[in-house]
This record gives sequence, C-alpha cells and structure tokens, in this order.
Amino acid sequence: MSVMTATATAARAPLAGTAAGAVTAAAFSDVDETLIRVKSMFRFLALHLRRRGEPPATYERLTDGLRRAARRGEPRERINRRYYALLAGESVEELERSGRSWFAHEREQPGGPYLPAVERELRGHRAAGHSVVLLSGSFFACLQPVAEDIGADHALGSRPVVRRGLLTGEVLVPMIGAAKGRAVHISAALRGFDLADCSGYGDHTSDLALLSAVGRPVAVGTDPELAAHARRHGWRTLEADGHA
Repeated sequence: MSVMTATATAARAPLAGTAAGAVTAAAFSDVDETLIRVKSMFRFLALHLRRRGEPPATYERLTDGLRRAARRGEPRERINRRYYALLAGESVEELERSGRSWFAHEREQPGGPYLPAVERELRGHRAAGHSVVLLSGSFFACLQPVAEDIGADHALGSRPVVRRGLLTGEVLVPMIGAAKGRAVHISAALRGFDLADCSGYGDHTSDLALLSAVGRPVAVGTDPELAAHARRHGWRTLEADGHA
C-alpha cells in the first residue's frame, strides 16, 4: 500500500452488463465531515503528540497558527501546506502507527467514526460492484485505516514529500479544491470509469470540482453555499442523518 493510495483486498462483483471485472462506475467521496464525523488531520495530530508524550499545550501551540490563518480567510490549499510543515522530520512508519491508533480510538467513540448516511451510500456502491475512491486533503496516516475499513479501492490525499523515510514538511500537491476534480478525471481515464455513471459526495464548496466532475453529485450536510449551488443545479442533497 503506497503512501498515496490505499487498496482494499475485498473481491468485487462485476457490474451488470459488463465483462467480469470491468467496473465502469465509481463513487468518489470527500472524507472529513462527509464520510467521517471529524477533521482527521487535527484529531490525528492531537493523538500523535500524546503518543510522543507531549503536553496538551504543544497541540494548542502548533495548531493556533492554522486556526488564525483560517479565520483570516487564507486559502485552504495554503493552510494544508502549513499543516504538513509541522510534520517535518517525522517518520513515515511512526505516523502510520499513530494513524492506526487514531482510527482505533475513533471507532471506540459513541456512534463510531462515520456519518451514517454516507457510510450507507458507499457500502451500497460496493455492494453494487462500483469502485470506491476517497479524496481528501488529509494524508496516508489517516486515510489508509479509513480506506481499509470502509472497503475503498483507492484513497488519494495530499502527498507529503518523503526523503529517507522522513517527511520534509513539503507537499507535492494539496488534494484540495480543483485538485480533487483533476484526480477524478485522471482516475476515470486510467480505470475506464464512465463519469456520467459516477457518483460524488462532498460537504463544502471546496468539493465543487469533485462534484461537478461526476454525473451523480450529492451535496452532504448543511453548508449554505454548497446547498444553494446544489439547488441551482438540481443536485441531490443528503443530510448527515440520512434524510435526502
């Protein structure tokens, strides 16, 4: 499993009307606050620092700059890069261990890690033989355990630069905004998906490129700008509790 892509090992049934193994439809889904209840990068960082024996003040100090940048309206792509700069010098292996501990902790919380509506939808896509692809500004440490648990075929996230097993603090391309739309188109071209038959799930206007790339977009949650866009374009909407 690469640091960018998580692959499920579960077998897939072929879609009706296709040759065995030829999957022509996929469900593309954002992760944080679309599929799972939380912002994975922040929850992960808090747990990772605790595992290292850091006091709570360390987490507050490291994330304060990110929160202030968000309040100033700094673009999400830039904030995403700021986050990974905090991980400079961290070991890939240790981050992966922390990621598995983080997700195990989330699974123990009341209600579990998932927003039930989108969890049901993605498991339904799997049952129908569709490919499931996760797209997120988060990274391998968080995305691998989520992808394995939900049965996703691929998880494409922001890709930190790694040298000799350590993160440099740099990111190749944040998987935010337009990058998600490009990833959908590239995935479709490489794997033979018919985008008209593909579904997409997102909870924020930063997911518009993802949602606009597919024939069956679904706006999740209550973000007012995204909800207004969905109404204008006749997109399906889905509340976190499962009501359409």
